[in-house]
Formats: sequence, structure tokens, C-alpha cells
Amino acid sequence: IGCSGGKYGTALIVASSQGHVENVKELLAKGADINAQGRTYGTALQAASSAGHIEVVQLLVEKGADVNAQGGAYETALQAASSRGNIKVIQLLVEKGADINAQGGFFGTALQAASFGAQIKVVQLLVEKGADINAQGGLHGTALQAASSRGHIEVIQLLVENGADVNAQGGTYGTALQAASYGGHIEVIQLLVEKGADINAEGNHYGTALRAASSAGHTEVVQLLVQKGGDVNAQGGFYGTALQAASYGGHIEVIQLLVEKGADINAQGGYYGTALQAALSKGHTKVVQLLVEKGADIEAKD
Repeated sequence: IGCSGGKYGTALIVASSQGHVENVKELLAKGADINAQGRTYGTALQAASSAGHIEVVQLLVEKGADVNAQGGAYETALQAASSRGNIKVIQLLVEKGADINAQGGFFGTALQAASFGAQIKVVQLLVEKGADINAQGGLHGTALQAASSRGHIEVIQLLVENGADVNAQGGTYGTALQAASYGGHIEVIQLLVEKGADINAEGNHYGTALRAASSAGHTEVVQLLVQKGGDVNAQGGFYGTALQAASYGGHIEVIQLLVEKGADINAQGGYYGTALQAALSKGHTKVVQLLVEKGADIEAKD
């Protein structure tokens, strides 16, 4: 009963994840550690919460399960339930003292987990219960960035209406606008810009929204960002410039657009030094030809 190992960690976690109430009761009666830590789910309560097994959740809580125990892929039971949209489980956990703003894990907070998963009813509930809209943490930095990375427009509108900072820095993409730009989510970009997002904000791997969009080859997004004031020659991030980012990715249309909009062919910076060197490093022959035709210096050194 107390043995641990494998994907789940303990027999109690397995039974809880499958919603087998009677098995859970039997294991507890035989002395199974209710708060034992496992692997994928962290605890039995987290496993049951993730799968939405409300009866198991109630039983575990009644028997003394720690509602704020941390560990596993979701870090907390509340985060697990939030990522999967299990409203009844969330309500029960909050009633039983779950910390709505607990930090940790892949998603950072329950609100970020719900936002990433487009669980709008959960987002509403968490906000009503006092979730910190601008809490920092997790892969995406903020709930707004998480929602923006996936293009969840309704969640984004709700978060912004409730005070989400459209220019908050952090996470994988640096800003919500960068996240939306890399994902090619036009409607989200338009909304964020309308709400005051800084087009040229610098941060993290790509540096700016324009470089993120250029790296991903989203021509329409690049066009929109430039129209809204995106600086085609802004320096920073891994690729140095938007042109270098597009050249590395072999995105001909984006390169042509950037050049038309005044991108400096021979701008120095970033990991590869120049757009030409970035294209050469990936063997993009057509990009190399285009850049040379447009005046790229073949003798340039990084």
C-alpha cells in the first residue's frame, strides 16, 4: 500500500485518478498515506482533481488531504482542476481552504492554468474568488500571456476587463503581445494594441513582437505590427533584428515585406550577426539570393 514508483507513485494516487471511491476508502482504511507524493499528479487529491472525480475529492478532503500540497505536473490540486475546467472540484477546494494564488508548476497559478486552457467559467470564478490577475510565474509569466499564446480572445477580454496589465513582462515570450504575435493570433494582437500594448516592448528570447512574428513567418501579423508602429530595425533578442529572424526561418514573404518597409539589410546583431549569415547557416538559398539582390554585404563579419 505504501509502495511508490511508476507513473503515478502510489496505489492511492492510481485509484484516485480513476475515480474508484471504494478502492480509495479501502486503501485509506489500510493505512495508505493520504498526502504521499507521487510523480505525474503529485498527490491523490491532485489526481482526483485533475480528472474531476468530485466524490473522491470530497472523501480525500474529509480524511485530511492537504488541499495546498505541492508537487507533480500541476503543482496543486486547484491548478489541476483549473486546467481541466472542473468547476465543482474548484468550488469545493476553495471552500476547503485552497490557496487561490498558490505559485508553482508549469502554469504558475490556477488562473494561468485556466487561461491557457480557455476555461472561461473557471477564469471568472477564480477572479471572483480573489485570484491575482497579474500574478507572475510559470512558463507563460502571466494569465494574459498564457491566453494570448493560444489565441483565447474571450479569456483575454475578461482578463483585461478585470485589470490585467497588457504590458507585463515575463514568461517564455516576454509579453502577451509577443506571445500572440508568435502564435499568429491577429484578433488578439488587435485587441491588445487597442488596450495599450507597447508594440516595441523588449523582452526575452525574441525581443519584440515583430521579431517573434517574423521568426514564425506570420506575414499578416508582421504587416499589422508595422502599420501600428513596429520598428523594423529594432535591435535585441536572440536574432538581433526582425530581418535576421525571418531569414533564419526562410520566410521569403516576410523578408520582402520587411525590406519594403525599410529594414536594414546589413544590420549587425544577434546570434548570427547578420540576416545573410542567418540564412546561410540554414542553407536557405532563395533567401540568400534575395538578400544579395537587395544589397547584403557578402563580406560582412559578425
